[in-house]
Amino acid sequence: MVAAMAGVGSVAGYGTGARLEYPLIPLIFGIAATIWPEQWLRLFSAKADMIETGSAYLRIVGPTYGFFGLGLSLHFASQGAGRLYWPLTAGFLRIAVALGVGWIAPSITGSLEWLLGALTLGLVVYGMTILAAVRSGAWFRQDLLSSKSPERALLMVTSSNQTRTQRTPA
Repeated sequence: MVAAMAGVGSVAGYGTGARLEYPLIPLIFGIAATIWPEQWLRLFSAKADMIETGSAYLRIVGPTYGFFGLGLSLHFASQGAGRLYWPLTAGFLRIAVALGVGWIAPSITGSLEWLLGALTLGLVVYGMTILAAVRSGAWFRQDLLSSKSPERALLMVTSSNQTRTQRTPA
């Protein structure tokens, strides 16, 4: 529809603008939720313990939603570039950090804030890992041609499956 209404050249502008939603929505929501956590939470429940814990979560983790949005937008861009190694690695790192630190820190301190801090650290690790990989040129390296590359192995399996499918008589 965009091309029909505004021309083919405007499709790139529309696509870029739409992709900016990925980092902006978590960033804006994170800021709003950090400033007014009780108002957001009361949309779902008025129970005091839920409001207290949810407010702590939004005040501690909410400011880092922008890192999640950054990682998410770069994840989708990496998918378009056919380079998913680093986004998937970043996702596993996020889980490992959140679970590892999230288990160790509260067991030592007995504090919910340390658990929430672990979740915060996981979001920062996620966004920054993908950003560092993209900025270092991971999309443009020729390591895809290396037989040791996980992406190359997946590409080879996919290609051989397609070749077998094409050779099979109908």
